[in-house]
Amino acid sequence: MRVVGLLSLVLALAVVGWLARRQLAAHRAPAPAAAAAGASARQPSQALQQQYQQALESALQSPARELPVDAR
Repeated sequence: MRVVGLLSLVLALAVVGWLARRQLAAHRAPAPAAAAAGASARQPSQALQQQYQQALESALQSPARELPVDAR
């Protein structure tokens, strides 16, 4: 009975190891393509950062509004 339990455990570990190896291999394959696209992906990010910075500066430059009487 112990042999059956041990064989089941070894089989389960083998299946988990095989699945883990497949997952790791799937994630490693697209890396060279992603590195080539990295430069083009950086441009929209920089544009978004500049747009956010301009909006923030604009909000800081605008005159302060007075609070309504109800909010005081």
